[in-house]
Amino acid sequence: MNAEVEPTSRLPAQPPHPLLHSYYDDEAGRHRFLRRIFDETAADYDRIERVLALGSGPWYRRMALQRAGLAPGARMLDVGIGTGLVAREALTILAGKGAVVGVDPSPGMMDQVDLPGVTLLQGRAEALPCADASFDFVCMGYALRHVADVAAAFAEFRRVLRPGGRVLVLEISKPASRAATLLLKAYMRALVPLVSRAMGCRRDSARLWRYYWDTIEACIPPPRILAALESAGLVQGQRRVELGIFSEYTATRPQDEP
Repeated sequence: MNAEVEPTSRLPAQPPHPLLHSYYDDEAGRHRFLRRIFDETAADYDRIERVLALGSGPWYRRMALQRAGLAPGARMLDVGIGTGLVAREALTILAGKGAVVGVDPSPGMMDQVDLPGVTLLQGRAEALPCADASFDFVCMGYALRHVADVAAAFAEFRRVLRPGGRVLVLEISKPASRAATLLLKAYMRALVPLVSRAMGCRRDSARLWRYYWDTIEACIPPPRILAALESAGLVQGQRRVELGIFSEYTATRPQDEP
């Protein structure tokens, strides 16, 4: 695994949400909390996700990747690869013609990746251990809320993309209506932890899913995410929404750059 490198962004730092003091009190504490909880719950992650998504997760990820333009022959970077749920669907689309590289700060999560041919690198979105202009497609699946600096992450996405390359950021967004927000909150903070305990998962697995909701509720709104993509030098930024909560942000590195 490659060592981390320094971020290239000179834009003002933009965290995806304020500090969540129920979990940590400063940036160093946030980093320690995330590293520990993802490492310790990694073995539970896939089976909980399968139950809660009612088996639809793989289909949705595959469709989102195709809508964003992933096609055979592409070299793709999966930022925040986790246990490989997005990368697995990317391999299906590539069908042996192309390559997938995954980056994640959690060794515990990457230990769960069982995808022959996928190269794994330890690193952060804000300081990708990858060469300039080395990918056709960069994807981040449900990890934007866990970075320290959205501006730095998007600047790195642009740096490692080839001219004309595409970005796809998948994220869960707080619903527009209050009723839907309360329903999703009850699902994420009550039902999901209950399911994780019933499945005999580690104690921290329930806490991780509660933390997921807290980051969703506190996350910067979609217009600011689109503005951050534009500020990073990415163009044609768009947001597609499925079922009112699943956001697909896409953008492109300008084709006419050297």
